[in-house]
Amino acid sequence: MFSELGRLALEEAMKQGASYADIRIGEIENEILTVKNGAPEEVKFLQTKGFGVRAIVNGAWGFAASIDVNEKEMGHVVEKAISIAKASSMLKKKNVQLSQEEIRQDKYETPIKKDPFEVSLEEKLNILFEAERLLAEQSPSIKASYSYYQGFREKKFFMNSEGAEISQVITWCGGGLMAIAVKSGEMQVRSYPASFRGDFSTAGYEFFESLALVENAKKVGQELIKLFDAEKCPSMTTDLILTGNQLALQIHESCGHPTELDRALGTEADYAGTSFLTPEKLGKFRYGSKHVNIVADATVPRGLGTFGYDDEGTPAKKVYLIKEGLFVGYQSSRETAAELNLGGSSSGMRADSPLSLPLIRMTNINLLPGDWKAEEIVEDTKDGVLMMTNRSWSIDDKRINFQFGTEIGWRIKNGSLENMIKNPTYIGVTPQFWGSCDALSKDDWKMWGIPNCGKGVPGQVMYVGHGCGTARFKNVRVGLI
Repeated sequence: MFSELGRLALEEAMKQGASYADIRIGEIENEILTVKNGAPEEVKFLQTKGFGVRAIVNGAWGFAASIDVNEKEMGHVVEKAISIAKASSMLKKKNVQLSQEEIRQDKYETPIKKDPFEVSLEEKLNILFEAERLLAEQSPSIKASYSYYQGFREKKFFMNSEGAEISQVITWCGGGLMAIAVKSGEMQVRSYPASFRGDFSTAGYEFFESLALVENAKKVGQELIKLFDAEKCPSMTTDLILTGNQLALQIHESCGHPTELDRALGTEADYAGTSFLTPEKLGKFRYGSKHVNIVADATVPRGLGTFGYDDEGTPAKKVYLIKEGLFVGYQSSRETAAELNLGGSSSGMRADSPLSLPLIRMTNINLLPGDWKAEEIVEDTKDGVLMMTNRSWSIDDKRINFQFGTEIGWRIKNGSLENMIKNPTYIGVTPQFWGSCDALSKDDWKMWGIPNCGKGVPGQVMYVGHGCGTARFKNVRVGLI
């Protein structure tokens, strides 16, 4: 059915003057569960269905969409997309050009062992209730305790006028814990396995089970209460070690967003601003130390940004953004890749629903592992601070100057973790910070999932991944500024 509707839409678009057209037809299922203080706060099952048509007419884009997937509505949407393209062409500065990409007719489906949508609501809620109960009972000082689950599935069909025809089923799930405690007017927070509702992966329900929320709940609550007696983070310049659940967000904000080519070209500024990595720096700018290798990789197993094809039908790729510290690549679309003669898109064009226009989005932005073990990095550090689990962040609209706060930290003395510290913060300048990176682990390298990256107007929320382990940065300013 979708193939026939797609063919009719593309034929009609070409008849009405399009030089290129594509169509996405899709359906999304999204289950969101939250338990708070012993009661269900959210029990949601959301569905989105529809289709969107893009067309180039007279060198300009037009886009239109609808929730009614039928032949009659298809004609109306194509006509609207063509009309918008014609109007846009009157204000264009140059003609849209698209990079040449491999044309495929293919299918892709996320590998899963246990379908999260076949697991009963009762089983999921039982885990959340038990984990939240164990978390809350660790102290009367815990005033709010949460457990989270989310399961997501997107079925989508893509066709374009060049002959591509792609069917995909993307599935992911995950969850986490969080608690807030208050004592003597002071507030502390602790999350597991990461902040912002936990960790997520393109995998089946087996991934949620592997998080072991019930088994970790007591430790999370106990660690939260210990923070009240911890010393404050000292203000000093020292060696900083970040674990993966904080390093993932550092990569997201200071590596992922600035390498989006639409930001670098100045055609996108929403939510995250533009970028200091402007095109004249490509292949010339020293972004980090020789140890820093960062890739956009939509092929890595279980990454939250892993798929078979992006929303332009471009096959998933692994593209270097930073190679041995040198800025060498962008996250791009077919249009922006053609503008800079990059030789092809990075396969990063995605929309958060069939009703939205695809944008350049992060896939999996990964910091490749080094040769260290995580414990060796600590043992090699004479004086420093280890920080984990994000609590806050701020970064300027060029992605250069930043400040991060984490939930918890430890002082390092002569190669061992000593006393716990609370309210740890650090600041930096992006190229200087990454230039100070001198150690990267391999043994604890894993994919972290962030399901709520915002971009665009109207705003779109996308799921992205970050692979990393533990890293050390030299001479970083920590503590209150």
